[in-house]
Amino acid sequence: MDSAVSELLENEGQLQAWQTDRSRAPIATKIVVAGGFGVGKTTLVTAVSEITPLQTEALMTQASADTDDLSGTPEKTTTTVAMDFGRITLDDDLVLYLFGTPGQQRFWFMWDDLVRGAIGAVVLADTRRLSDCFPALDYFESCGLPYIVAVNHFDGSERFEVPDVREALTVPSRIPVLIMDARQRISVIESLLALVGHALDVTPE
Repeated sequence: MDSAVSELLENEGQLQAWQTDRSRAPIATKIVVAGGFGVGKTTLVTAVSEITPLQTEALMTQASADTDDLSGTPEKTTTTVAMDFGRITLDDDLVLYLFGTPGQQRFWFMWDDLVRGAIGAVVLADTRRLSDCFPALDYFESCGLPYIVAVNHFDGSERFEVPDVREALTVPSRIPVLIMDARQRISVIESLLALVGHALDVTPE
């Protein structure tokens, strides 16, 4: 995995084979990034996207005070109201299109459309608010979409090991659980590669 990440970073900025050969088309793959409110979905897409990411951020107002719990993210001033979108090219001709879901319950009705056609999902978890990712875990389990759990450690939060997080979330052993930092490009790439590998193992066709 480390060699794959290193090779990708070394080739960053160079034209890929499919970009210079018009007879070839890239393999386009859709990835969903989900999780609770303020868990780092927008940060993840922004950190890794090779294009200017599409963001649907709106300022939070007093009107949402009774709906959005900011106790875990007191400095948060905006929220995703539709989706985040970014793109990253892996390997020679594999392009990942990243779709970040909105976290609040009132926007969950959009998840079915955002997930359609995806090969898998990254479920972000915040150890300060692990229960916030249960709806996403339940959703992907029920629809059968391959997913991994990526624990996004925030500054000042208590550090937990993978087995502890797995037990707390009752995540089956077949599901990869990773510790990562949504702000760090390499960390995000490693998580995306883990998801692609897991999706191929589960649905090799």
